[in-house]
Amino acid sequence: MPKFNKSTARPAVSSPIHSEPAPSGRTHEGAPGYARDAKSELFLLAVTNMVGEETFYESASGRDNRYAELVRTVAIEDADWTARFLGWLRTGAHLRSAALVGGLEAAKAMAEGGVPGGRQVVASVLQRADEPGEALAYWTTAYGRAVPKPVKRGIADAAVRLYTERSALKYDTASKGYRFGDVLNLVHASAATDRQGDLFQHLLDRRYGRDESVPDSLRMILANRALRAEALDRPEALLDQDRLRNAGMTWEDALSLAGPRIDKGRLWSALIPSMGYMALLRNLRNFDEAGVPDEVAAAVAATLADPAQIARSRQLPMRFLSAYRAAPSLRWGHALERALDLSLAGLPELAGRTLVLVDTSGSMAMGFSRDGSLMRWDAATVFGLALARRCEAADVVSFSNDWQGRRSTMVFPPKRGESLLKSVDRWKSDGYFIRGGTDTAGAVARHYAGHDRVVILTDEQAHYGSDQDVTAAVPADRMVYTWNLAGYRMGHAPSGTRTRHTFGGLTDAAFAMVGLLEAGRDARWPF
Repeated sequence: MPKFNKSTARPAVSSPIHSEPAPSGRTHEGAPGYARDAKSELFLLAVTNMVGEETFYESASGRDNRYAELVRTVAIEDADWTARFLGWLRTGAHLRSAALVGGLEAAKAMAEGGVPGGRQVVASVLQRADEPGEALAYWTTAYGRAVPKPVKRGIADAAVRLYTERSALKYDTASKGYRFGDVLNLVHASAATDRQGDLFQHLLDRRYGRDESVPDSLRMILANRALRAEALDRPEALLDQDRLRNAGMTWEDALSLAGPRIDKGRLWSALIPSMGYMALLRNLRNFDEAGVPDEVAAAVAATLADPAQIARSRQLPMRFLSAYRAAPSLRWGHALERALDLSLAGLPELAGRTLVLVDTSGSMAMGFSRDGSLMRWDAATVFGLALARRCEAADVVSFSNDWQGRRSTMVFPPKRGESLLKSVDRWKSDGYFIRGGTDTAGAVARHYAGHDRVVILTDEQAHYGSDQDVTAAVPADRMVYTWNLAGYRMGHAPSGTRTRHTFGGLTDAAFAMVGLLEAGRDARWPF
């Protein structure tokens, strides 16, 4: 009888998130906890970190301090990896604050350790025109007014790349602690062209109240001033689409200038052609309430569902769910469904039978941001249901533990032809968010039935009850993938070799690694 040449034999593969083979600690709920190496811990924390936000088991300050310490440690150990990772975090994982903080902390550690490259790291994580000011505000709050040259020069490089007339009109507002002029004054950015030189001088003049005159080269700023002045007496001027666009008028400014003097439906109709993707997405309810005509709404929907626009927008998949919940009008539903599907295009297609376990314990009910509109269990549900739709056959289970008379697990029945957003609605309305403890081991043991693989979407904070890892009920020759949605320090199972692997994040970016492992190839970092 063969010992090795069996139908279940598969190549030994590895993945980048590595943990120790045996537990050295405990999860926050008392199960055996597997510590990860510094890069792995940093990756899982960074791709789920909104910075400054409380989580169920960590305070905002404790979490942020852990993140900064990990960045500094890894930046000294492997500056090249850190630079590639932080650049990807901003442009591939679409996380703004985590990338910005990481870039500054990495540059600080590199400068102190005599490691070159901090300037380039800082410049790479600043991708929007308000971010040079954000970077200075973070630095001075954390470390004072003495800014090291690599940080200063990286911010200057970003300012030269990002500061335009349009970005100045949008972001250089009195509400900011660091105005564009402050940034230019502190980092001594050198303009790339004569026209940008005129802009930089204007920004400095405006910051210090010397902007009575505007150079003729700054045509958009001049047009903006003229339109504002005219709108004071003749608000109908704000209905001219070409003038709005040429003046770089933001929708916030136009609404404020118009006040109640113009029909909101007409004003939104004029503004929509010059609005960016994110602005359209966040204003769907406003469009409905203002009575925007169907033909205008159809144009908005076409933009929202356009693959190129979705890719350029860098929206997290959860933003489409948030928009859907905020304005569930029938005229937006199909476009948002299409946008969500396209934003999850990186999810793999999996043959055979897959068990998808979605953690809906109480700790997963924490919000990603202060507004509390989206929870970690929302992300787990979206990713879990979307993945199941790409499987040849899938069983989807919500799990927690017995709590207030509820079952510890609930099997979610599929409906043929149902859209992903409607499935998420049904998950919520039919009570699949259980909100108890985290009996991961029990859920795996109860529902594993010869599946080809198991996918667990969780914060990994399994509760006490067994000294084995939570995947013990799955044979060693079957793949178990953990998708981490919180980034706490201890994992619930070993990871990185053979058939046990952990990934994470709030986008589909790292799911590509699952496809590599299924094909019998080692998975690398997604950057």
